[in-house]
Amino acid sequence: MHRNRLFDRLFAVGAPDALAIEFGQLTLSYGELASETAKYAAALEDLGVRPGDRVAVQVEKSAANLILYLAALRAGAVYLPLNTAYTLSELSYFIGDAEPALIVCDPARREDVAAIAAIAGAARVETLDGAGHGSIAERALAAPAGFETVARGSDDLAAICYTSGTTGRSKGAMLTHGGLASNAETLTDLWRFTADDVLIHALPIYHVHGLFVATHVTMMAGASMILQPKFDADAVLDAMPRATAMMGVPTFYTRLLARDGLTRDAVAGMRLFVSGSAPLLASAHREWEARTGQAILERYGMTETGMNASNPYDGPRVAGMVGPPVPGVELRVVGETSGAPVEGGDIGLVEVRGPNVFPGYWRNPEKTREAFTADGWFRTGDLGAFDEHGSLRLAARASDLIITGGLNVYPAEVEGVIDAIPGVIESAVIGLPHTDLGEGVAAVVVADEAITEDQILGALKGRLARFKQPRRVLFTSALPRNAMGKVTKAALRQAHAQLFTQPSAAGPSTLS
Repeated sequence: MHRNRLFDRLFAVGAPDALAIEFGQLTLSYGELASETAKYAAALEDLGVRPGDRVAVQVEKSAANLILYLAALRAGAVYLPLNTAYTLSELSYFIGDAEPALIVCDPARREDVAAIAAIAGAARVETLDGAGHGSIAERALAAPAGFETVARGSDDLAAICYTSGTTGRSKGAMLTHGGLASNAETLTDLWRFTADDVLIHALPIYHVHGLFVATHVTMMAGASMILQPKFDADAVLDAMPRATAMMGVPTFYTRLLARDGLTRDAVAGMRLFVSGSAPLLASAHREWEARTGQAILERYGMTETGMNASNPYDGPRVAGMVGPPVPGVELRVVGETSGAPVEGGDIGLVEVRGPNVFPGYWRNPEKTREAFTADGWFRTGDLGAFDEHGSLRLAARASDLIITGGLNVYPAEVEGVIDAIPGVIESAVIGLPHTDLGEGVAAVVVADEAITEDQILGALKGRLARFKQPRRVLFTSALPRNAMGKVTKAALRQAHAQLFTQPSAAGPSTLS
């Protein structure tokens, strides 16, 4: 057994004096980063965190936030990253389900979070802000630099990431040291990262893409990252002369394309642009290549599996294709009813098997059983087809999942909140094409005449994270249904496909 499967691998290549992180004016070498993780790990241990305990973290992105994650790995804890947009209502569910031994939140929210923690039985609440200040940072500052790294094997849990289900109740995907390490090792080689690389890291680190893919690949190569608090197109362009690679969501690329500063000269030192977490519009793919001379590399992954497929580093990167399976991972496409592999080119359900696949959902054996086939393949819920070259094209999602700005929104959760509003009879939440976000959230509502769009949107504030809230509410006398009485969301999506792409879409709208 490795001493600590994932933590040791992250620090195996970077030279002690090599730059690991640049965050504003702060720079940390790999040696300094290792020392800081030791102090934070000692602080965690002093707070009563033991191997296998969950550490829930809802704080702004910073170097200290990333150090806290690495320290949790080093201490043998299970890291639970939480979106900073989650409301207290949403937070209470995650805390109650995961039962963390420690919660770290923004100082401004400590009192409210502590009240939730007391109800859930969580042991401690500490704080950390976007500047790296807070009670956990103070404890780490006073802690000794030496810490005996806790032994963890491939099957031990490294993190739990909550991903919504079609029923609206979030499920905790259990991610292991071995699964995360193997996927990052594969991507490091596949995307040819070396110690000479500098990654522009503008992704959030409460998400698999930013926390695991971007961070792990960079560190496993002994490369360095320019850690930015959030995506800012101008800041990214300013960083490009010192960087070689960037990972982002489609929104990053559409916003950069809106900047005159995006030229071939601006990206001359960049060797790789990766896009994922949502489909990239073919028009954006073409425009990026025309403007920069470089083709964006699209890949396909999930919270439960990490990366499953990737366009090639060498060779054509075709818009709309997510490439063949990454080395060591198997993908198959099966019939929706038969479960048998379909003929080449036919659309079916995408399933995956490999060392990257998670073992199941936290304390949810029923959903875990449903997620896997009898022969051990994970059901992704996505529909797709292979072309003659073995490259996967995703045709649609079997579920109603909406991906807006790289973040997952499950309609059932939003519909439940809307339907509870006085005056609403029923609702259907759909994702529609959005030039900036990939998909925009819209709600189609059957309601009493007295209620307005503004009233519905106002009622959702504080109930749902901002990214889950509909950008538009449309009213109709009845929702379209099939012979079985199920709402036909495909008809709604088709009828209103231009809602977020036409200037005339501004303001409330009523459907006939």
